[in-house]
Amino acid sequence: MRIVSLVPSWTEYLIDLGLSNQLKGRTKFCVRVGDNKNDIAVIGGTKNFHVDKVESLQPDLIIASKEENDQSLVEACSNFSDVLLTDVKSIHGAVAACQEIARATKKEKTGQEWCDRIQQTWGEPRTQRARASYVVWNSPLMLAGQDTFIHAVMEWWGIDNAAKDLQGKRYPEISESKWREMESGLALLPSEPFPFQPKHLAMFREMGKKPLLVDGEAFSWYGSRMVHVAPYLEHLASELQA
Repeated sequence: MRIVSLVPSWTEYLIDLGLSNQLKGRTKFCVRVGDNKNDIAVIGGTKNFHVDKVESLQPDLIIASKEENDQSLVEACSNFSDVLLTDVKSIHGAVAACQEIARATKKEKTGQEWCDRIQQTWGEPRTQRARASYVVWNSPLMLAGQDTFIHAVMEWWGIDNAAKDLQGKRYPEISESKWREMESGLALLPSEPFPFQPKHLAMFREMGKKPLLVDGEAFSWYGSRMVHVAPYLEHLASELQA
């Protein structure tokens, strides 16, 4: 089977399923690709990948995400390959998608082992330990709202999402004035999709916030990455509570 992944977290999961030799294409953001990095063709970004490059790889299966990939480009790929379109918005949904991909790639046993590990390391949802807003973009200022995987991760580990009641899109844009008025607790500044760095901390302090740089992969990547980041999230939630 020849596979192309358009989703960074699913690329890592495919590698962990033991499919590195069958993975023929990836996006430039698929950075966790094991030892076969140079053998897996780069077909562009997640939003603007090159359909002709994907087609040239003659894939049997393309793994895509409703949130991360451009709909029209994914639909174009369906003209020459089977497409498995995922739409992960919850922890249970992430596990279900892991199982679906494992079935589609005939790796049910290994996939179930990873699902078991996810469920063991994540356990049951924690009680609320802290309150925070998760900033997904800067200029314009955008937060992670409800009905997102990021929100689900925060709530699971006991971090109350201060932006969950904001009206509008799943990632609502918020003005600086409204942001100043908002009882938002901590401001979590992730490493992706916007690469927040120490130089950005002062700006949020000036807005009366308590900013904290966090690992973006821990909150937004599903698949096998969920196993790897569980200790980090447990430690972070405990620190926030303290």
